[in-house]
Amino acid sequence: MEVEPVFNVVIAYEDFETGKHAKETYDFLVSNLGHECRFANQMWKFDVLGIPKLREMAAKDAVVADIVIISCHGTHELSADVKAWITSWIYESSNAIALVALFGDGATYNDNYNVRGYLAEVARLAHMEFFAQPNALPVKDVDGLFETGRGTKRDARTLSALAGVIKRDTTFPRWGINE
Repeated sequence: MEVEPVFNVVIAYEDFETGKHAKETYDFLVSNLGHECRFANQMWKFDVLGIPKLREMAAKDAVVADIVIISCHGTHELSADVKAWITSWIYESSNAIALVALFGDGATYNDNYNVRGYLAEVARLAHMEFFAQPNALPVKDVDGLFETGRGTKRDARTLSALAGVIKRDTTFPRWGINE
């Protein structure tokens, strides 16, 4: 009997639009790597991270996650509650190999520069790879690539690099609290 590794993804998102963006990114990873391992995800809206008990639960999810995705518009700083959530898991011993920052359609690089810098520092402190997708939502065409009308080449490169990191890391099964 072969062991099929479970790849845990935690998504923290600002609102419906950014949650949808994160879910589409997650679905892209599953469609491209789902044949190599099982995927599981937990989604946490920024608003609920303001409730201490829920923030604690979300922090536990982040500690056992293989990837943490933070999806926001990027036009303003992350809230104190979101930063408290990040602080609660950043120094824990974790499985996480990557932190992914997704920014909304309306944000420019200059808009999200502070949030991007903060999240890059979080990834560095947590010894994780950092990936950022700055612009449009990923939309696949029939070949599984991004449409040039909505996604940028950088978007495709970001997700391809992330998929490469995941692919390299799935050679060893991970055992977590839920297995």
